[in-house]
Amino acid sequence: MNLHLKQDHFRRRSVFLGFTLLLGAFAARAQTAAVATPSGDSKAATVADFIAAADEVLGQMSQITGLKLMTPLKKSLRSREEIRAYVIKQMNEEKNAAERYADQRSAEAFGLLPKGFDLDGFMIDVLTEQVEGLYDPKTQEFYIADWSPLDDQRMVMAHELTHALEDQHFQIERWVKAARPNEDAELARDAVLEGSAMAAMVDYLMLSTGRSLKDLPDFDPSMLIGDLGSTPTLQKAPPFLKDTLIFPYISGLSFSAAILKNTGWAALPGVFEKPPVSTQQILHPALYRSGRIPKTVVLPAVEKLLGSNWTKLDENIMGEYGWKEVLKQFLEEDRAKTLAAAWDGDRYAVLEQKPTKKLVLVTRLHLDSEEHAVRFFGQYSEALEKKYAERSNLLRRPNFFSFDSPDGGVFLDCLGNECVTLEGATRKTFDAFTKELNWPLAPQPPEHLGAVPEKTAAFFSPGVRGAAGTFAPAARSAL
Repeated sequence: MNLHLKQDHFRRRSVFLGFTLLLGAFAARAQTAAVATPSGDSKAATVADFIAAADEVLGQMSQITGLKLMTPLKKSLRSREEIRAYVIKQMNEEKNAAERYADQRSAEAFGLLPKGFDLDGFMIDVLTEQVEGLYDPKTQEFYIADWSPLDDQRMVMAHELTHALEDQHFQIERWVKAARPNEDAELARDAVLEGSAMAAMVDYLMLSTGRSLKDLPDFDPSMLIGDLGSTPTLQKAPPFLKDTLIFPYISGLSFSAAILKNTGWAALPGVFEKPPVSTQQILHPALYRSGRIPKTVVLPAVEKLLGSNWTKLDENIMGEYGWKEVLKQFLEEDRAKTLAAAWDGDRYAVLEQKPTKKLVLVTRLHLDSEEHAVRFFGQYSEALEKKYAERSNLLRRPNFFSFDSPDGGVFLDCLGNECVTLEGATRKTFDAFTKELNWPLAPQPPEHLGAVPEKTAAFFSPGVRGAAGTFAPAARSAL
């Protein structure tokens, strides 16, 4: 599962209308340019007014960003039916049915989506509900909805025409896809695109004031963005989907504000030349400036350990943003945010048994310190208990936690500053998995599980495990 569900940057722009609606009142006061609203007497008049307004806004966005128009831009009006057809076409081109199935099943495995959620249907609904305009880098054409009043379209133009200018200078589709197969890095690049376009739109709104985004002290995007959850489809969306659709705008805008703070738009080309490598760098711009690179994490071939009839649906990187979303499903948001900030690299895989559709989820997470691995163990064991309401045969040790669920065994193990999880498999498979990692054998269940205490100490050293299942200073040995 891609945390942004393998959406291209067009699909993520589906929530853009929500921003334009919430900013509309401010836009009416701030804009100085004015093109008369079309009378509606003829289609030709509407098109002529649209082209004139688009050309004017394009010139303004070029002045704001410092990105010159290199070639003439194609522009056209599209009907609601054409927009819907385009949305479906883009979805099918971006991913085939098998990839979309893998996305949904992977999100289910993490607990991010309820089982059976109609992801395709939701995406079509939210796109056709929200989209008011878009720039398509494949055709290098600017589309806008023909049902929207021209005065309302100017906000959309400011945002989308920034993408058009960026595309002429940086080839944005190729630039985003260059991060693949690292989906966390791809999401970070999407946040650069959407955040910079949002920043340009804010500057457009402030055009008459002589100020810009970099002049705003301690800029908080929520001041302008408001509650996007008020739109009908997003109100019904699982929190993960709502967050993921909004992330490139809100976090991307905060990132852009930080980058543009000192030198303004002159800093933009440098971000495209040296893009952020993770969503962590988007969430913490200081880490982008310092060049912090996450650890490379690998997984053994778990499908070989499971036996026949198992297929790997997905394998990739969650990133800080992804882990924050997973933790947020089961813990308070502040706890999830703090815990995820200790992320320093990860890898996950989702596998499916063909006949039964049973899932196995395996993760390996590298934390930035042993202390944070301790905290992750304690809090993620709590999250796993909330994820699986029906549990039996609980085994708690200072660095190891396991239980049985109707979906299979659930295991959490930490060593040093790393933690691994395996959900939906057997203890035999888990032991084989840790052996492939060259980790010592985890504590074995006692003969009478009823004697196992239900609570473990809150603090421990995860570095090594001794023969009694507690941590020893020198070596972690097999029990």
